[in-house]
Amino acid sequence: MTGSFLASSIGVRMRWVLSTMMGLLMSCQPSTPNDMEAVMHWIRREFPDVRQISVEELAKQLDAGDVNVVLLDARDQAEYAVSHLPGAIRIDPETENSAMLDALDRDAAIVAYCSVGYRSSQLVERLVAKGFTNVANLEGSIFEWANRGLPLEREGVRVREVHPFDEEWGRLLREDLRAYEPGAERR
Repeated sequence: MTGSFLASSIGVRMRWVLSTMMGLLMSCQPSTPNDMEAVMHWIRREFPDVRQISVEELAKQLDAGDVNVVLLDARDQAEYAVSHLPGAIRIDPETENSAMLDALDRDAAIVAYCSVGYRSSQLVERLVAKGFTNVANLEGSIFEWANRGLPLEREGVRVREVHPFDEEWGRLLREDLRAYEPGAERR
């Protein structure tokens, strides 16, 4: 197997696993499929040792000019291309070793996010295992951030749309924000 085929195969399996878990989660919950609170509770249960930071807390830090926060976007390239938090650095959510991670200060304030927080919580666990001391997951991740109208960008320009990951997970994102490609925002 070539490396790119293997990476593609892993990505397909990851999407299937996440989609299956979302289906199971939503079928077990008494609330609607658009219940982000239930998803955040599930992620807290799955990753009890991962420190969570709320979108409000991160927004306050960034508004206060805390430029020392490193934002890591743990989504794939297609998702990142639609939008990301201002100044975020994309990192492959499957990565175990990265020159970019090796260059970071182990004590730097790091906040990781993905679509809803599952992949980024996995990344936070790996970072802590590598000796990072001040790392957290953005609770609700980019979906919660966007649903609250907080700033997003693409190539340095403010945008509104967010990649919905897939149809099922995308239900957690406001419909008017969903776009699978850059500039394909629904109005």
